[in-house]
Amino acid sequence: MAGDSEMNPEQVEEEFSVWKKNTPFLYDLVISHPLEWPSLTVHWVPSSPTPYGPDPTFNVHKLVLGTHTSGGAPDFLMIADAVLPTLASESNIAAKNDDPVIPKVEITQKMRVDGEVNRARCMPQNPVIIGAKTSGSDVFVFDYAKQAAAKEQEGDCVADLRLRGHEKEGYGLSWSPFKEGYLLSGSQDHKICLWDLSSWPQDKVLDATHVYEAHESVVEDVSWHLKNENIFGSSGDDCMLMIWDLRTNQTEQRVKAHDREINYLSFNPYNEWVLATASSDSTVGLFDVRKLTVPLHVLSSHSGEVFQVEWDPNHETVLASSGDDRRLMIWDLNR
Repeated sequence: MAGDSEMNPEQVEEEFSVWKKNTPFLYDLVISHPLEWPSLTVHWVPSSPTPYGPDPTFNVHKLVLGTHTSGGAPDFLMIADAVLPTLASESNIAAKNDDPVIPKVEITQKMRVDGEVNRARCMPQNPVIIGAKTSGSDVFVFDYAKQAAAKEQEGDCVADLRLRGHEKEGYGLSWSPFKEGYLLSGSQDHKICLWDLSSWPQDKVLDATHVYEAHESVVEDVSWHLKNENIFGSSGDDCMLMIWDLRTNQTEQRVKAHDREINYLSFNPYNEWVLATASSDSTVGLFDVRKLTVPLHVLSSHSGEVFQVEWDPNHETVLASSGDDRRLMIWDLNR
């Protein structure tokens, strides 16, 4: 499979057209929604869906998106409603009445933010709280339930909180699933910052509780362990995968896990010892935390840099990866 650098725009468009033509045979449901500007982040709000008023067989799920205008227009952190059928079947979607409900995505709220949005994540204990990393050094925190009700805010960024500690922009961002308000961030300044949002200062500016420095290059990602409240991992352009312990504020393990940048890491939600990494060397790595020096397995079907990898929250052995080859790959380790 040729990578993007080897394909001209006509080939890319032809490949996309073939995929789009075959979507009815590949998926139960596909919704295509054009955005005015690219979004470098997309995140399901971790809250229960609400019934869709006109038709109880549909639910409303919420998404967090961002804009990347490259200075061509103001940037926004956005909330979208995704109206989806409770069961994605033909009989459910193809309603027989004269005014059928069509699954859709609709932007419902836009909050002004300073700089392009690199990544946005909701606090798991209180999903209306959103952390956002932008093209600036500060991390912004918004309570979208308290923000202006207007669909699109005007004027300057009015974040509920600014988190300081970094000197450059970045992408790594992770809320603790155990300790409410604990937020980790990794950036291009080679640093990892930790904030405790248990108390919000009146001036709406909060300095980092602790700054971790061990990476020799850009910290691409940070992620909390899903079974141990004191453990988190980090990865970077120095090809290093590191495991940290809050009790010592030191790395417990560090290993050169890939031949190129490690862009993302994800702990398995079922097995406390297993994690996955996404690398610019075109591979997804599977590791046992007890022995990081040798990967459990290397998944090598991508033809370009791999930027993200996530475990299925409902199946222990299923994960997904995406990359520069425009592929989203679903892996089942049991097969």
